[in-house]
Amino acid sequence: MPKENDKNIDHQVVEHFGREWSDYGSHTPSKQEHERIFDEYFSIFPFQKLPQDAEGFDAGCGSGRWADFVAQKCGKLHCVDASPEALDVARQLLACHGNVEFHNAPVSDMPMADGSQDFGYSLGVLHHIPDTQSALQDCVRKLKPGAPFLLYLYYRFENRPGWFVAIWQISDALRRVVSGLPYPLRRAVSDLFAVAIYWPVARIARFVEKFGGEVSNFPLSGYRDADFRTMRNDALDRFGTRLEQRFTRPEITRMMKSAGLKDICFRDEPPYWVALGYRS
Repeated sequence: MPKENDKNIDHQVVEHFGREWSDYGSHTPSKQEHERIFDEYFSIFPFQKLPQDAEGFDAGCGSGRWADFVAQKCGKLHCVDASPEALDVARQLLACHGNVEFHNAPVSDMPMADGSQDFGYSLGVLHHIPDTQSALQDCVRKLKPGAPFLLYLYYRFENRPGWFVAIWQISDALRRVVSGLPYPLRRAVSDLFAVAIYWPVARIARFVEKFGGEVSNFPLSGYRDADFRTMRNDALDRFGTRLEQRFTRPEITRMMKSAGLKDICFRDEPPYWVALGYRS
């Protein structure tokens, strides 16, 4: 169980994600969409270089949506999450995989031995931890020398125009208000945003693209092919979470190097930023 005195964990954030995955974790997108999203995040991950029967970990596994694919490609996978509710959802989703081991622990207290893992990944998690740099170091410590680690952290829009950043600043002000509401209200308001903003804006982006328009800087264009369940989940993820940190690509590079990773590369397409490094 997570230690109550652990300094690098926000227990209210953990509680929020536990309830979120309990509500939405079983509502997986279509197989085609699920595979598309997985391929976007793991496009730079060197599965072909892993040793036979590789052992690795998913730091902050949530509902197990990534582990569902990764477990098919390795010998053993450790799914670690600070939320027992999230792990309950992951156990249901991953029941068909006999090579998955579950651990209710924060990233700072993962039970695998240091230097024991052939690979690891943490997608969309470490930016919700108070000290992201320390959490990254905790992940890298578990890797064998030369083992790959895949990371996804929210970007700071350094590759976007000023008007795009201004829209985000407005949305972030809304997030700060919504994330302070009781959970039922957080969910209700996030659902409203999904209906009134995510769905129509994303479908407009799809319409524009269909007729040859450029939508790379179109807000919410990443959802133009997503189903509505994904939008509801992500709206709650975005507006319901009180702790959200964002980083530029150079900042992420420095953090990864400081944590002991080398040969760092980035995915140059959305989602930003997905990065890969190898333990020195």
